[in-house]
Amino acid sequence: MKTTATTLSSTVTVRQWTARILFVALFIASFFLPTAVALLAGIVLAVTLGSPFPMFTKKVSKYLLQASVVGLGFGMNLYSAVESGKDGMLFTIVSVIGVMVIGTLLGRVFRLSRNNSYLISSGTAICGGSAIAAVAPIIDADDNETTLSMVTVFVLNAVALLIFPAIGHLVGLSQEQFGTWAAIAIHDTSSVVGAGAAYGEEALKVATTVKLTRALWIIPMAIATTFIFKKKGKKISVPWFIFLFIAAMLANTWLGIPEKISAGIAGCAKHALGATLFLIGCGLSLQSVKEVGVRPFLLGISLWAVISVSSLAVITLL
Repeated sequence: MKTTATTLSSTVTVRQWTARILFVALFIASFFLPTAVALLAGIVLAVTLGSPFPMFTKKVSKYLLQASVVGLGFGMNLYSAVESGKDGMLFTIVSVIGVMVIGTLLGRVFRLSRNNSYLISSGTAICGGSAIAAVAPIIDADDNETTLSMVTVFVLNAVALLIFPAIGHLVGLSQEQFGTWAAIAIHDTSSVVGAGAAYGEEALKVATTVKLTRALWIIPMAIATTFIFKKKGKKISVPWFIFLFIAAMLANTWLGIPEKISAGIAGCAKHALGATLFLIGCGLSLQSVKEVGVRPFLLGISLWAVISVSSLAVITLL
């Protein structure tokens, strides 16, 4: 009996040390991995060996996430985004508001938590993982809710990147039509750029510029969220990092920061976002996944279908 107990204790120790070594290695690597891959690495570690540093993961992911969002502001120019995307402004306004309303209603139908439905709706309405990253700290979303929302959005992004160009050719969309459609119906900026590039040079230009305009909606979305999620008797939690994001964007617009510097800061922020998603993935609980089941994916797919079909119909009819 004593030998068995010693062996079991030794096995646990080996498992713990293996988890720690892998955690450190993957955390460092996640700064250089694509965001979806970094998130997946965190999830795999969580469900196989477990997170060896849960307190570190929770605390660091919160502040690293906020710093990443602020850094991304240096990659945006207010005038360029508004000017280049003004033709798709009406589409953007209608689609963002429409998706948020429909997402809230469908979230109740699928019996999802308020946080889950809001995160998935935000990611679908604006710009995927970046919107979820900006909103999650404001609504006090836990790692499980954030991870499930991220996974849902990333999976649908990957599917869209593969099938949208084929659908565009099948329907006979022009370069401009496809660019607008991709920017409206695909969540994440990287997938929008990839789909636009696959369709053509003009489609890429239109898709990128319209998507930049949609990304600006992170600002009013984050500010509105502080009031929507204000609890009775509790002071409003001011999302200071969003104001720093605005300051970074305005500084990049008005202060004449050299492009190498601003691009460098934005690039570092993207790397940090990958590491953040790894930490968030590490916090995933199998129990929570079992409890929620496929409902987050059903909501994500439903919203994606609504925005894709409706925007395609409008674009082809105009």
